[in-house]
Amino acid sequence: MNDFNLLITTSRGNEAQVCSEMWYLLGEAGDNAPTVDKTGISGVVAARTSLSPSIAIDRLRTILIEQPSEFRYTLRVIPIQKVVKSNVSSIKEAARDVATRINKGETFRITVEKRHTSISRKELIEAVASVVKNKVNLTNPDKIIIIEVVGKHTGISVLSPPEILSISKERNY
Repeated sequence: MNDFNLLITTSRGNEAQVCSEMWYLLGEAGDNAPTVDKTGISGVVAARTSLSPSIAIDRLRTILIEQPSEFRYTLRVIPIQKVVKSNVSSIKEAARDVATRINKGETFRITVEKRHTSISRKELIEAVASVVKNKVNLTNPDKIIIIEVVGKHTGISVLSPPEILSISKERNY
């Protein structure tokens, strides 16, 4: 799938189960026909929902609070704002587009998760950082630039920390 707006992580080997779980949960969240599919990478599933990714996260979080047992295989759900081919120039241009979501005076951090690629983490961080003029804060940023390299495609988002649904953190909270 190369047109995803949610990236879901699970334990290795649970990709089929998390596909079913997320298809059901997105239905419960209000999407009548989500697309959820394996990426070919262990522990990573991609989804396309008709809901806004941020609304999907909010509704999934509500389900988690009200019915935590519904989340058996999902570890994290990450909203994706833009998907591009996995090369440094495309990622840099996409980052330039989504970086407009970082307001003046806000700090940021870049988080890179790369799978099945030879692109260096350092090269990605330098390219993306070069198009953002805000100050960096590695420990407590206002926004996080998420770069999720999944083989031939890369998902990019600018999110505040609560916009990522981390099941274990939410359960412990």
